[in-house]
Amino acid sequence: MAKRDYYEILGIQKNASKEEMKKAYRKLAMQYHPDRNPDNKEAEEKFKEAAEAYEILSDDEKRSRYDRFGHDGVKGNAYGSPGFTDINDIFSHFSDIFGGGSIFDDFFGGGQRSRGRRQGTGVPGSDLRVNLKLTLEEIASGVSKKIKIKKQVKCSQCGGTGANAGTSTKTCPVCHGSGEVKTVSRSVFGQFVNITPCSNCNGEGSVIDEPCKKCMGDGRVNDEATININVPPGVHDGSYMTLRGEGNSGKRGGQPGDIIVVFQEIPHEYFMREGDDIIYDLFISFPTAVIGAEVEVPTLNGKAILKIDGGTQPGKLLKMRDKGIKHLNQSGHGDQLVRVNIEIPKKVTSKEKELLKELSEMQSFKKSSNSDDKNFFKRFNF
Repeated sequence: MAKRDYYEILGIQKNASKEEMKKAYRKLAMQYHPDRNPDNKEAEEKFKEAAEAYEILSDDEKRSRYDRFGHDGVKGNAYGSPGFTDINDIFSHFSDIFGGGSIFDDFFGGGQRSRGRRQGTGVPGSDLRVNLKLTLEEIASGVSKKIKIKKQVKCSQCGGTGANAGTSTKTCPVCHGSGEVKTVSRSVFGQFVNITPCSNCNGEGSVIDEPCKKCMGDGRVNDEATININVPPGVHDGSYMTLRGEGNSGKRGGQPGDIIVVFQEIPHEYFMREGDDIIYDLFISFPTAVIGAEVEVPTLNGKAILKIDGGTQPGKLLKMRDKGIKHLNQSGHGDQLVRVNIEIPKKVTSKEKELLKELSEMQSFKKSSNSDDKNFFKRFNF
């Protein structure tokens, strides 16, 4: 089934400003929000569809590619990529829409996310951000990377409880295990109840009699861990994936945070990427362009032979099928496009100049002299 136009999904014009786009997306997100439409698959799909449209159009670079190439220009950047796989990811990714800071400020800043935790289960751990640099070859076929990262891990001495060996936690005497303290105030307008986290137990509902000597009651210590990242083929620069539960450990048994892996594409020596296609500039001599030949060109998987037909014009794109980047989350590959460039010698010998002048007088080379452009040889002072 063909995808709908992103501008049509959001109900905006192609020249809409970012503020107009944001308002349109917020309206749709609230309309089709899962909490307002429980067990409604159609509403859920519309919610995802709106998130995908906003994900692309709110990014200047992705919007430009979409305007130029349509959906083919932004494959692998929207809803359905490895790091953007469920509705919870949408809430996190667009925290500036649903409340909170910008997309990455609070997400990666070491702050603690609201995970809807119950009292007595500890404080959730914070998320960590990792920038992973990848070569075009690694992106083309996918790669597994092992990296070391400094993070907070569960204390081995107390098992993450924060309590010293042989001791345990007890119910907070202030909040009686609820993690909350209620205060009642009265005014001429009536009675007001204010509920705040308990300051004695920090909202956990329990306190420690004897803190662990290793972690000082925190339940976690600073350490270094090795993590394995399985990068799927076809990821794009700036896209990301989420490693659930691999971030900082939670305080005193709290839920661990996540690691957000942001991909960075290393510029290639030979190739320029265009979606899942790659472009290579091939330089050949004028005789080769006229006569034709078989030339050796680099590819992402080694070298290959490319046939140059006689009479090939400069600027022509020759397609090498399936020599590009594997499509993200689907079968097939992009292509390698070889752009033909004619290399003009800066200096020629007297004999070479005479031969070129003879060629310029022959019938096959006279056509260009009768066109709007000047004769090829005269342009280069032959």
